[in-house]
Amino acid sequence: MGYFHLVFTLPHELNGLILTNKKILLSHLFKAVGETLVEFGHTRLGGQIGFITVLHTWDQTLLDHFHLHCLVPAGALSFDQKRWTPARKNFLFPVKALSVVLCGKFLDLLKKAFAQNKLLFVGQTASLADPVAFQALINALRKKPWIVYAKKPFGSPIHVLDYLGRYTHRVALSNERILSAHNGEVTFSYRDRKNKDRKKTLTLDAHEFIRRFLLHVIPKGFVRVRHFGFLANRSKGLLAKCRQLLNLTPTVPKLPQRSVQELMLQLTV
Repeated sequence: MGYFHLVFTLPHELNGLILTNKKILLSHLFKAVGETLVEFGHTRLGGQIGFITVLHTWDQTLLDHFHLHCLVPAGALSFDQKRWTPARKNFLFPVKALSVVLCGKFLDLLKKAFAQNKLLFVGQTASLADPVAFQALINALRKKPWIVYAKKPFGSPIHVLDYLGRYTHRVALSNERILSAHNGEVTFSYRDRKNKDRKKTLTLDAHEFIRRFLLHVIPKGFVRVRHFGFLANRSKGLLAKCRQLLNLTPTVPKLPQRSVQELMLQLTV
């Protein structure tokens, strides 16, 4: 069974508002994406799907870029739990339809938070405290296309675990990308996504480097990796049923025990 890899990105017009309201708006991102995928599983596959979501907040140059990576098994468990419905080999859901639904759900949550006075408006976002200005932002966001990207599907659970091991707990910049740090400047490498992923270097004043790095500090206790559907912690019985229908052993095989040193070497070498 394969796994699909979808990426849901929030428009950059929301970046300033998110930076001053991280906990509530990033939680709304998880909620909007979760509800969107569950609905498409119901309507397109006729059952319940499962998926893992991983929050990333950065782009290659450390600027704010809020998006969720979603790993989705290629099929659904029927509502009566008697059948497994496989997805098409290289297609899960239409990304344009996903983006429309995501837009509607997230903006509805955003409007509700505003109506309940749960949002903080400071600095560059201070003007949005005015209801007219806030509604103008909502209207503008409804008119623009939201980005949902379908990446190449994972070929096996091993590839999924490899991805999760490398990306679920990584920080915005790994040490290996830092090329130099002296004379009050930091130089690091990055891949230019707009130019065929070519590797380039960027030098920043130390204060700007620290400012960009701190953009990606998440609120204390905030969970960056979340599970939905039959992969949720409360749905272990459903996961066993899925494995049974796929002619796999009902119980998930135990992973070999490794020391902390062995795990760190595996993730960093």
